Amino acid sequence: MALFSSLTPVFIAIICVLIGVIMKKTNGEKEKRDTKSKHPSRPWVDEDLKDGTDHPLEEEEGEEEWQGLEENVAHIPFTGERYSEAEMIERSQTFYELLNKRRSVRFLSDEPVPREVIDNVIRTAGTSPSGAHTEPWTFVVVQDPSLKHKIREIVEEEEEINYKKRMGDRWVNDLKRLRTNWIKEYLDTAPYLILIFKQVYGRLPNGKKKTHYYNEISVSIACGILLAALQNAGLYTVTSTPLNCGPQLRELLQRPANEKLLLLLPVGYSRKDATVPALTRKPLEDIMVVV
Repeated sequence: MALFSSLTPVFIAIICVLIGVIMKKTNGEKEKRDTKSKHPSRPWVDEDLKDGTDHPLEEEEGEEEWQGLEENVAHIPFTGERYSEAEMIERSQTFYELLNKRRSVRFLSDEPVPREVIDNVIRTAGTSPSGAHTEPWTFVVVQDPSLKHKIREIVEEEEEINYKKRMGDRWVNDLKRLRTNWIKEYLDTAPYLILIFKQVYGRLPNGKKKTHYYNEISVSIACGILLAALQNAGLYTVTSTPLNCGPQLRELLQRPANEKLLLLLPVGYSRKDATVPALTRKPLEDIMVVV
């Protein structure tokens, strides 16, 4: 009994150590799981640029209700254009040469641009494919000088914060060679600003939410077509994604809550003294893989 009594504190100490080891291991595994589940902090990420396609809408949506076109969409005959091989090669080469001249131009003239041209290029962008043909885009054309200036003030205020705090040294240093900063004079001088909003959801006739599948991808494709249409018309722009300006610009332009700013394009002719960085594009063999 005396021996047992003398060993009891030893057994208690061993048990306590084992319990401590087990708890430490359990907590360590929990911390690893929590770390894996958390996304790295990226202060430059704009909430408006996130695609909500993978987030289900509220149950009010009604899963059984058809959200798209009429239930029985009529199919009509289609006859596509057909060119000879020689003409195909010529047309593809000509179109490439046209778009290869496209550059991001920050020095835009205030010379007026026919409004009909703007209408036509946006009509062209509206021919873009979209998920389930939801056409989840809104193109806001701003031509009022005072409104353009308010947009510039909002963008420059946020962009200065982006450059100095949010974007980080690596991004800012990468932009230095392009000589860009938070001063956006072209937002005042360009005759038109086109702000492209993605509609993250729509509304059914009964008021319930309508899913807009792949809304960001769909609107991004439309933006690409718009850039090609502007180049074809002899107009110039610079693709601008002003981080963290979406909510203020949405309020300024009185856009609904389901619209998120994706892109801002100042549109006009290039100034006579305009310059662009002497950049080159990757050759075909670096961007195409044939299997």
